[in-house]
Amino acid sequence: MLSLHSLSDLPHGPVEWVVAVSCAAGAAAIGFLAYKKFFSKDRCCSGMVNLQIQKDNPKVVHAFDIEDLGEKAVYCRCWRSKKFPLCDGSHTKHNDETGDNVGPLIIKRKDA
Repeated sequence: MLSLHSLSDLPHGPVEWVVAVSCAAGAAAIGFLAYKKFFSKDRCCSGMVNLQIQKDNPKVVHAFDIEDLGEKAVYCRCWRSKKFPLCDGSHTKHNDETGDNVGPLIIKRKDA
């Protein structure tokens, strides 16, 4: 078992110092990377869904009257549609590029 009782027990040769400094640098690098991954505020925005629609608003909200929807309405859920809030099929490209599985919200009247 290794124990340090005095300064004379510390490593003195250049090889020992290189090993000690290398281990300390490696531990510091691992600690820094762990901090960036788990505690950095930058990661809050990496999962941002809305990349361009009404970015000047604090919250994007659309409201529709049921009576105005007609027989069927198809709404975007991927935030990539050029006709947002309506779906234009952009989720297909988004899913191919990201591996996601998002699709539209489809609202239709029930057959009587």
